[in-house]
Amino acid sequence: MHHGVKGETEQRIYALNAWREAPFFTRRERAALDWTEAVTLVAETHVPDAVYAHVKEHFSDEELLNLTMAVIAINSWNRLAVSFRTIAGTYRPDRTK
Repeated sequence: MHHGVKGETEQRIYALNAWREAPFFTRRERAALDWTEAVTLVAETHVPDAVYAHVKEHFSDEELLNLTMAVIAINSWNRLAVSFRTIAGTYRPDRTK
């Protein structure tokens, strides 16, 4: 099995959209993924108390803040990309600077 960034497997990366059904995510990872979905869809979910309670079982206040800030950052990048019709895979860093 091919390992990607920080030893993560392609199988786990490809299965992220089906994390609830996939057998190879830990309880802590599942809590993080559940939190990520709830925060991402905040207008719909209002981040339910049950999701908050679940994630607090696995993350300290500092860890949860860091996780939430990462979710917010990634969501903002996605919103920029969608808004400006960015085609995935077309970004090329300017190597002249």
